[in-house]
Amino acid sequence: MQISVSSTLTVYHDGQFWVGLAEHVEDGRYGVARIVFGAEPSDEEILRFATSKWAELAFFGDEATETSKPAKNPKRRAREAAKALKQPAMSTKAQQALTAQREAMKRESAQVRSQRRADEAEARFEQRKLKRKQKHRGH
Repeated sequence: MQISVSSTLTVYHDGQFWVGLAEHVEDGRYGVARIVFGAEPSDEEILRFATSKWAELAFFGDEATETSKPAKNPKRRAREAAKALKQPAMSTKAQQALTAQREAMKRESAQVRSQRRADEAEARFEQRKLKRKQKHRGH
């Protein structure tokens, strides 16, 4: 069984920051991760990032999207590569994947925030109950 893996890192300026868009295709599953570099990264910084932090990227958040198989014909691959270079830095599929990841993170943080508020309210209630009990005893 052969596993096909393909990864690309595109670095572009979005008007405010230098951003890296890491696209990863593994067995037909498409995943994407966005990295904000801030100032323009040098070639050494990009290489250091790719070698040390690439494994930490979360390409496949909740679900991964399916991709088509790459063409085996070299001329077709060359045409596809030229077509990809003409397209903007961030593909629609990458934008959709990033949006899905952002929504999942937002739902998760809202759930954590809600739980924390409930715990704090419970703690305040327990504190009031204890204070009332102490007052009732005459302390």
